[in-house]
Amino acid sequence: MVKKGSTYRCGECGYEAAKWVGRCPECQAWGTIEERGDARPAIARVAAGAPSAPARPIGEVDVETARAKPTGVSELDRVLGGGFVPGAVILLAGEPGVGKSTLLLEVAYQWAATAGRALYVTGEESAGQVRLRAERTGNVHDEMFLAAESDLSAILGHVDAVKPGVLIVDSVQTMASPQVEGAPGGVTQVRAVTSGLVALAKERGLPIVLVGHVTKDGSVAGPRVLEHLVDVVLQFEGDKHSTLRMLRGIKNRFGAADEIGCFELVEEGIVGVPDPSGLFLSHTAEPVAGTAVTVTMEGKRPLLGEVQALVSATQSPQPRRAVSGLDSARVAMVLAVVEKRANIKVGDKDVYVATVGGMKITEPGIDLAVVLALISSARDTPLSPKLVAMGEVGLSGEVRRVPSVGRRLAEAARLGFTYALVPPDSGKIPPGIRVLEVADVGSALNAAKHAR
Repeated sequence: MVKKGSTYRCGECGYEAAKWVGRCPECQAWGTIEERGDARPAIARVAAGAPSAPARPIGEVDVETARAKPTGVSELDRVLGGGFVPGAVILLAGEPGVGKSTLLLEVAYQWAATAGRALYVTGEESAGQVRLRAERTGNVHDEMFLAAESDLSAILGHVDAVKPGVLIVDSVQTMASPQVEGAPGGVTQVRAVTSGLVALAKERGLPIVLVGHVTKDGSVAGPRVLEHLVDVVLQFEGDKHSTLRMLRGIKNRFGAADEIGCFELVEEGIVGVPDPSGLFLSHTAEPVAGTAVTVTMEGKRPLLGEVQALVSATQSPQPRRAVSGLDSARVAMVLAVVEKRANIKVGDKDVYVATVGGMKITEPGIDLAVVLALISSARDTPLSPKLVAMGEVGLSGEVRRVPSVGRRLAEAARLGFTYALVPPDSGKIPPGIRVLEVADVGSALNAAKHAR
C-alpha cells in the first residue's frame, strides 16, 4: 500500500514515481528508487539576505582569474581547452587498467615541475604502491604530495596543510563523508562527496580532478547528477590489446566538448601522441583487397583510418555479420545499399568489417570507404594505396556531403595520398591531391578504378 503523501525518486536520474518499483522507468537502473517522504513539502517564505558581492555589469568582470593554466601534458590541454581553469572540477572516467592513474601521475608531476604544488589523494591504493608506480614511470618530484585517505574531512585537512595548486582524488567512489550515512560508492555518498569537493573548488579556486569508475556498458558509474555537478567530463578509453589510448571530452564548460587526445601506454609510463594518423593505417608491401582509407574528424583533429572488410562464402544457412570499431547498425545499412544499388550479392556470404589499430569511428562520413572496402573484398580487387574516400551514403545510393572536407584532404595530402573520392560541391580543395567528385555509389566505383 502506498503511504499517503509519500513519493519515490530515482537516485540516478531523479525520476519521481507514485509507488516503489524495482527498476527505474526512465534510466532503467535497478534498485535506485528510494522513498523521499512528503511529496508536497510546505513552501516557506524566504527573507532577503545580504549578497556576498554586489552584482556588476558583465563587461566589468575580471576574466584573468579564470584563465586556463597549461597542465604540462599537451594532449590533455587540447581536450580541456587550454589547461586547468581555477575552480574547475574535472571527472575522468575509464575502465579498470586503461591507465587513468598513470595519466594523472604524469599530470601531477608536470604540474609540480612547472606550476606549483600538486596533491594526489588515493583511496584505492596505499601510498607505497603509488610511490612504486611513480618511480617506475619517472614521476617523482619534491612538489608532489601524496596522501592515502578515504575520508572527505581528512582530504580537506590535507588541502589546508599542503595548499596545492591542483588536487587529484583517485577515486570518488572510494571516498566517504562522515556527515552522510551509507557505504562508500553508494549513491548518497558519491553525491555528498562530489558536492563537498565542488564547493571546495569554487571557494578556493582550486582545480580538482576526480577519477570515476564506469559500468559494464562504459558509462560513468554513480548517480547521473554526478555529471551535472562537475564542469568537465572526460572518457579515457583504449583496447587492452593495444597501447593506444584515447581521451575524449564528453562535457566541457570551458571549451569544445568533442575534442580528443591521443596517448600511448609504454613501459616508462604514458606519452602523448601529437600525430596519431599513422597509427591507424596498416603497412603492407602490396595492396590488399578489402581495405579502404578514409579521414574522420574527431573534434577539430582529422585522423586517417583504415577500414577492412572480408566477404567470404559460407556453408552456413545463416551467414555471419561481425563488426569491430564501427557502428554495426550503420554497417548493416551499407550492406543493404551495396546489394541493392551496386548489385553485389552478399546476403549468402559471411561479412566481417573492422578498423585498424583499435580505432572507433561512429560518424557517417566513412560510409563511402566501407562501401569500397566491401566491394573490393567481394570482387577480390584491391584499391589504390594512394586513394582516400569520404562521404555519407544514403539509402538510394547517393553520396552526401560531410563537414570539414578541406581539412580532411589537407591531412591526407600531408601523409602522401594523391587521390580522393569526395561528394559533389565539397568546397575549396587544398593543393597536393587530386579530387574526384562522385554523386553515387556507381560513379564512386568507376572513379576508384581509374585512381591508380
